[in-house]
Amino acid sequence: MANAQIRAFACTTRELVEEARQAHNTSPVITAALGRLLSAGAMMGSMLKDEKDLLTLQIKGDGPVGGLTVTADSKGNVKGYANVPDVILPANSVGKLDVGGAVGHGILSVIKDMGLKEPYVGQTALQTGEIGDDLTYYFATSEQVPSSVGLGVLMERDNTVRQAGGFIVQLMPFAEDEVIDRLEENLSKLRSVTALLDEGKTPEQMLELLLDGLDMEILDTFPTAFSCNCDKARVEKVLISIGRQELQSMIEDGEEIEVNCHFCNKHYRFSVEDLQELYRRAR
Repeated sequence: MANAQIRAFACTTRELVEEARQAHNTSPVITAALGRLLSAGAMMGSMLKDEKDLLTLQIKGDGPVGGLTVTADSKGNVKGYANVPDVILPANSVGKLDVGGAVGHGILSVIKDMGLKEPYVGQTALQTGEIGDDLTYYFATSEQVPSSVGLGVLMERDNTVRQAGGFIVQLMPFAEDEVIDRLEENLSKLRSVTALLDEGKTPEQMLELLLDGLDMEILDTFPTAFSCNCDKARVEKVLISIGRQELQSMIEDGEEIEVNCHFCNKHYRFSVEDLQELYRRAR
């Protein structure tokens, strides 16, 4: 928009965040924290250039949640988990879910695996733990791209997800002062992401409000989803990779084992007979 002086992304992710909540049985404040990071992951993943590129957002803080991890591809598929999913905290000073209190002080890492020998890793100190502010700071300091990141999750009284989504607006290096001034004015008037979504605003309509008075062209839209690529065959490969000695020890215990996927919380069970077959396949 604005003659390519600004680029922006927006998403609505209620179903995605609700699926994550159900998978991990998260408390309201952790649903809000993880939901914000999942929404950011969906948008930042879409910035990746190659279909095989992967993005990981990782927060490590001294708050009770311990940390949050989200992985996204370029097609809107995201997955993620909280280290401690059942944190309960009182509301913050403005009566909202205290995401900053749950996260605490720490580090935000943005890891981009683009098929090179080493992934790109950018790190910044958490500013508020509210995630949107922290990503705004990350873009400005680590990628030198002035940005505004808005993220939100609104919960129902029964602790299901009522609304979730967000936006990222970024200035290009040659943005003119009058364009910057207009954008800043629009941002100052904008109500919260969840308030807009609760009114029924679509991502496109959110962007129209953000970019009021600036020419806008929508280049692409696509669905987002909470999607994990784990399956039993992948877990078998992991078990085979630990080697015959470890597998033999499991077999000698004579009990079924269960392997859990951190990202989607699926459980995979392996009988002693399954382990013996994996032992035969291992080196």
